[in-house]
Amino acid sequence: MEIRYFDHAATTMVNPAVLEEMLPYLKEKYGNPSSLYTLGREAKRAIEEARKRVADILNCEPNEVYFTAGGSESDNMALKGLAHSNYNKGKHIITSKIEHPAVLHTCKALEKQGFRITYLNVNKDGIVDLNELRRSIRNDTILISIMFVNNEIGTIEPIEEIAKIAKMYNITFHTDAVQACRTYSY
Repeated sequence: MEIRYFDHAATTMVNPAVLEEMLPYLKEKYGNPSSLYTLGREAKRAIEEARKRVADILNCEPNEVYFTAGGSESDNMALKGLAHSNYNKGKHIITSKIEHPAVLHTCKALEKQGFRITYLNVNKDGIVDLNELRRSIRNDTILISIMFVNNEIGTIEPIEEIAKIAKMYNITFHTDAVQACRTYSY
């Protein structure tokens, strides 16, 4: 009997090329990258090389790349960090009703801390209405967070347009692009 796995959006096996590249660091070169001994320095070099490779793909600087345990931790860190670092500018955040739970749960936690969240509706295809987004912007809006590709229905949001709107109003824009990395080939 052949078994097929259809939930690659939730999790998937490690790409064989990635596994091959990682094996030395899982078996022989498992040093603490914060340490001074040889294994640690080798691990640190590998991390910095990986950071540079990711930065090249994303067209950014290596010091702008942070590694976390996964997308949920990244969303949580980004939203809370952005919200709290801009607290003196305002307490309003805009997101959509169909974001990943990592974003929705973080927004609920931020609401308990005094932030106001606007949850945008989406159309029948799961697309955010850009006019509703514009109407939701207030003087105290500090952050817009809309996922690039929805993990449940595969909707691809108009991220470039959303980013332009955010920039026009000088609002920080965050996107959960985890699924986009699986959708687009770089």
